[in-house]
Amino acid sequence: MANLVGTTIPEADFIIMTPSGPETLSVKDVTAGKKVIIFAVPGAFTPTCTQTHLPGFVENGDALRAKGVDGIFCVTVNDAFVANAWGDMIGAADAGVQVLSDADSSFTKAMGMEFDGAPVGLFSRSKRYAMIVENGVIAHFEVEESPGTCSISSAEHLLSII
Repeated sequence: MANLVGTTIPEADFIIMTPSGPETLSVKDVTAGKKVIIFAVPGAFTPTCTQTHLPGFVENGDALRAKGVDGIFCVTVNDAFVANAWGDMIGAADAGVQVLSDADSSFTKAMGMEFDGAPVGLFSRSKRYAMIVENGVIAHFEVEESPGTCSISSAEHLLSII
């Protein structure tokens, strides 16, 4: 894997759910002029993603924002309806964490983070990672070696380095 620190985040569109239905949100909308955390999960409703990864950012969102983070975004390679239901179940929106659907994997592929977890039915998914992005440039990047592990991509880890 290439070192992504110092590179511009690739442009792509995400799908988000709004009160009026699905809408697109570009990477530029998420990152321009802001310091944000973007973390990616292999799949909504999967064990580590649901029990550890997203809940960690929900629980630590205020502490991260207190350290200058303008936004926290979770990327999942699921359709927007599944991503929204999963986020609602965990309380993401109420905690200021926005779940972004990368349904066609375009962002995941542009990041070089795609993998296949065929033995468990996860095809064309994202590796588990987290990054700090400042005005569209990746300032810090951590990728887990195993999709079932959440340590260096966790909210707690990022909180310790900001």
